[in-house]
Amino acid sequence: MDETVVFPAQQSTAAGASVPAPSLAGLAFSKGHGTGNDFVLIADPGDAHEITPEQVAQLCDRHVGIGGDGLIRAVPSRFLPEGRDLLEQDPDAEWFMDYRNGDGSLSEMCGNGVRVFVHFLIAENLVDLGPGETLTIGTRGGVKKVVRTANGYAVDMGPWEFIFPKEATSKAMDALVSADGLEVARPGLSVSMGNPHTVVALAELKELAATQLFKAPVVDPKPAHGTNVEFVVPAEPLVEDGVGTITMRVHERGVGETQSCGTGACAAAVAIRHWAGATAPNDWHVNVPGGVVDVKFFPGAGGREHVELSGPAVIVATGTLS
Repeated sequence: MDETVVFPAQQSTAAGASVPAPSLAGLAFSKGHGTGNDFVLIADPGDAHEITPEQVAQLCDRHVGIGGDGLIRAVPSRFLPEGRDLLEQDPDAEWFMDYRNGDGSLSEMCGNGVRVFVHFLIAENLVDLGPGETLTIGTRGGVKKVVRTANGYAVDMGPWEFIFPKEATSKAMDALVSADGLEVARPGLSVSMGNPHTVVALAELKELAATQLFKAPVVDPKPAHGTNVEFVVPAEPLVEDGVGTITMRVHERGVGETQSCGTGACAAAVAIRHWAGATAPNDWHVNVPGGVVDVKFFPGAGGREHVELSGPAVIVATGTLS
């Protein structure tokens, strides 16, 4: 891909008039993905580019833009208020993953996007990271530590938590979820991975395939800031050689169905492990339409359990906006 036409967006002034948004002509971009979860990537080391929500949506449009589940701008943390806050916690978080959903809305973070973001930083010669080395980055979901592995990247996603802990511990569910293709509403369990998820277990793969995710499932009650929804089928047997296996599809806020969702894979493993009981393993394979990611639970700082997400990251194209 050498060049993509982007139609000019409009932005409103305080008086309500519309004026052209700053032009993105000549701006270099890359296209990358992690197990099919794809992103438009922009390097902005000088914080020189104001990209409006309308322009994000146009760039991510699969018909008139580049196409992607979201847009990631690589910008030094010092240029953003939330980035400066993170630098006070960890001065090593030099780079900030400024992530927006495909509709232009801000998102806390994206697990697949973190891997692609770090791969992009390396490809752009903005960082030097050898196998086994760790890079610290900032996201709206907090500081993340990323290790370069032989087959991709492993990300310490930080601690997980139930969004409605009382219901999760007493009833093992906190919501009813309806979706086209399912005859009745199903119980769901809501998990925060820095962003919100509601996980639904289904009995069979054919039921998973029949679930239609063209529009957002209805979650009642819905977490305060909306939620991503994962539909999951446990393998039979669930555990082999100490590793659990599940298959998942996901509807992401502001995007729709995606080929993969890293934080969603983590949330799905949290929920299935919770439902499976005390003997459930800490290592999981999560099959998604775009491939396989691995999820691992381990003790974190302060006694809280953390989740590690690992998988590949690929840059598939580069170009310049016209």
